[in-house]
Order: sequence, then C-alpha cells, then structure tokens
Amino acid sequence: MNKYFMELIGTFFLVFTIGCAVVGGASGVIPPLAIGSSLMVMIFAGGHISGGHYNPAVTLGVWLRGRCETKDVVPYMVFQIAGAVLAAFFVKYLRVGAPIAAMTLSAGPALLAEFLFTFALVFVVLNTATAKDTAGNSFYGLAIGMTVMSGAFAVGNISGGAFNPAVAVGISTIGLAPWSSIWIYFIAELAAGALAAFAFKALNPADQ
Repeated sequence: MNKYFMELIGTFFLVFTIGCAVVGGASGVIPPLAIGSSLMVMIFAGGHISGGHYNPAVTLGVWLRGRCETKDVVPYMVFQIAGAVLAAFFVKYLRVGAPIAAMTLSAGPALLAEFLFTFALVFVVLNTATAKDTAGNSFYGLAIGMTVMSGAFAVGNISGGAFNPAVAVGISTIGLAPWSSIWIYFIAELAAGALAAFAFKALNPADQ
C-alpha cells in the first residue's frame, strides 16, 4: 500500500500546486515554473517508493514498457485520481471567492497539444527513469519536471496543459476546465502514453 499512497501524495501536490498557482495566484511565467518544480520534487521524493508516476498515462506507458506490474496499474490510477480530486477540494477551500473560469477548448488543437506533450512526457520518463543505460542517474526528476514546464509554456493556453488524466480530473473539479471536454484529455493522453511505450521499445530493442 505504501506505493499507492505515495502516488496519491505526489499527485495531490502536483494538482494542488496547479490549482493554487492558477486560481488567484500569479500570472505569466510563475505557474509553469511552480508546476514543473512541484512535479520534480515529488518525483525525487517518491521515485524510490512508487516510481513517481503521478499520472495514469505514465503508469500505462511504464506498464506497456514492462516496468510496472499488472496488479498495480488500476490501483495506481485510482489513487492518482483520488489525490487529484482531494487536491481540487483543498484548492477550492483555500481560494474561496477567487474567480474561476473554465477555458474554452477547441477539440482538434487541444487533442493534438495534449497528445504531443503527453507523448514527450512519457517518453522522457521511460528514457530517464526506466532505461538500463540511464539507471542510477540523478537528473530524472529534473528532466521530467522540465518537460511538463515546457509543455505548460508551449500549449497551456491551447489545452490547459494537463498532460495527465488525473490532472484533467483535478482541474475539471476545480472548474478550470469544462467536464464536457474531459474526453479530450483522456483520449489524447492515454493514446500518447501507449505510443511512447512502443516508441521506447522500438528505439531500445536491447532494453526489454
């Protein structure tokens, strides 16, 4: 159970940071920096316990890559989403009275944006945190956190920059994204996670 609760804790602080940085928080460069940094430190904190996924798309990719047991896939995703929802309620309590407006998503651009950067995120995770040639490195958390930060800067105003189905649930619960668009996140992100796993296996045939 320790690894499941680590996934809840890590996802909680990721979504909590997103919510507090965006709702009534600073504007400009601050939210992406805060979000990427939060993910980075939580990965360093929990990587040795659970692998530091904090993201169902990452869990899917790591499982397809062969570094996550089948029995852990659904519990990981459940605890990740639970952490995201819990964080959303904390944000709403702490930011009570702050204006919250759900962004309007254009399905095509949002799908593509979420797909591309979720692919990048899962691909970076697989190559820095699961590959035998980078085993024992000290930079995996930084690389993963900066991928999310880069995506938030690049396409945050197009899709919301979730790159994570649990985050999508969290920001929808907060009110930053419309529930009617949740399918965009789930389809794009899970497909990207799966494709990243196949890309990793194709590019690393000796690391199976």
